[in-house]
Amino acid sequence: MRTLKQISKILLVTLLMVSCGDSRKKKATSPEQLTQKQVTAKDILGNKDYLAISYGGYRDSLRDIQPTIAELKEDMKILHAMDIRILRTYNVQLPHATNILKAIRELKNEDTNFEMYVMLGAWIDCKNAWTNQVPDHNQESEQNEGEIERAVALANQYDDIVKIIAVGNEAMVKWAASYYVQPSVILKWVNHLQELKAAGKLSKDIWITSSDNFASWGGGDKIYHVEDLNKLIKAVDYISMHTYPMHDTHYHPVFWGIEEDSKKSSLEKIDDAMLKAKDYAISQYDSVFNYMKSLGVNKPIHIGETGWASSSNGHYGNNGSKATDEYKEAIYYKHMREWTKEVNMSCFYFEAFDEIWKDARNPGGSENHFGLFTIDGKAKYALWNLVDKGTFKGLSRNGNLITKTYNGNKDSLLLEVQLPPIKAKLAVNH
Repeated sequence: MRTLKQISKILLVTLLMVSCGDSRKKKATSPEQLTQKQVTAKDILGNKDYLAISYGGYRDSLRDIQPTIAELKEDMKILHAMDIRILRTYNVQLPHATNILKAIRELKNEDTNFEMYVMLGAWIDCKNAWTNQVPDHNQESEQNEGEIERAVALANQYDDIVKIIAVGNEAMVKWAASYYVQPSVILKWVNHLQELKAAGKLSKDIWITSSDNFASWGGGDKIYHVEDLNKLIKAVDYISMHTYPMHDTHYHPVFWGIEEDSKKSSLEKIDDAMLKAKDYAISQYDSVFNYMKSLGVNKPIHIGETGWASSSNGHYGNNGSKATDEYKEAIYYKHMREWTKEVNMSCFYFEAFDEIWKDARNPGGSENHFGLFTIDGKAKYALWNLVDKGTFKGLSRNGNLITKTYNGNKDSLLLEVQLPPIKAKLAVNH
């Protein structure tokens, strides 16, 4: 016969075994294991651990040829390997954005460590945009309502991935002559999305913005300083501004060019010119910041787009401002990543991969060459160090392993790098 002490010991052991069993069972079904961490736009924007990039997965000269989900997953793995965690898309008219979300969802289901979020763009046009009729910039396209509805539906369906909705892309800047709208149109749709958030029909944590040129945000000509813009600045959750010093090496080259009597080497002169390009981008940020502050507003500003093409047969190439090559692109990329990290700002660098549909009739056009990777998956000079580190080991695009452009020969690359024009002569020409 067991004593009371023995029975107590048996009961204690039994309880411990049950407790351990329950603990193991609980551990196996832990929500932390079954679901990935939930983050918000506030958590990831300005967070140095969440690098951002603009992404288009198009591989052909026509957007009608949509990349497959398998191809998009291929790209997602490449970008994830280089610590990209936020992608920017531009419209929900075509299957592209939806398929990106499907690709990310599949990758998350396959690997609980895979993490990627999306700034979902809703394209906004004026009436008669992209038609043979005269664009009416004072009225909006009938298509805008459907575009916003599709964006909302996707944001709700993929609320674990879509963290930002951007209403329009360079939709207010006056030089977008084919389609620009007045700020009142962007304001209307931003307010609509904010109302959906308030009503619980859209996640309260999703951030709403519009992504536009620095001038459109009040940082340039006073023609943009209208009351509807002021209301828009107060309505968005943050300002997403674009800055493109590369374009201004031709259109407004106040910062571009080298000194004629400099005793520095050619590469030192180029490095100096690119440092001035960085400072020029910062000055455009400062102009937007100062305009925002003049309204009594204090909210985040992030770089919605900036980039530097690696080639151009036009205004920015060897017959123009001599701005475009892989060496200068790499320096600009490094400058922008370093600056925005330092000031806790996100930078949706433009762009991940070359896209040849953008200027299909002119293969040498700069718009086709903004990628950090070529169409066939070669890493441009900006990313050579990552290839050396083995970051892309085992990854491929279109069946091609990720290798370096120029076969990794820097001397061959530098043969194609040209000095910017002499500053004094540049001033005369402009």
